[in-house]
Amino acid sequence: MRMLAGLMTLGLLAGCSTHSMDQARTAAPTKTFTSEKKDQLVAQCVQFAWQDETMFSVEAAAYLQPGPAGGYTVYTRSSEYFIDVTSSAAGTTVNYYITNADALAERRLATLATCL
Repeated sequence: MRMLAGLMTLGLLAGCSTHSMDQARTAAPTKTFTSEKKDQLVAQCVQFAWQDETMFSVEAAAYLQPGPAGGYTVYTRSSEYFIDVTSSAAGTTVNYYITNADALAERRLATLATCL
């Protein structure tokens, strides 16, 4: 029974984060980048970088899932910061979205840049 309650809670939280990401996607991304690396490699690199506890302390959580239009989405616990990584003929495109412009957003942006 406890396991069922836990799974339901996770499902509800995932639905909330998807809604806030969809809402953020209605506006232009905060930053857009291109890379010659494959989309999966960029996404995995960003996920790993955003999980660095020395850089992000208790906010060091990042999750990887399939993107809404293909590719990948890497997002943080509250979906305050996330990227959509897609592959195109010109290479890989990375759209960076934030819902809270703060110092943590700048650190996430800097670590993202190292993965391009």
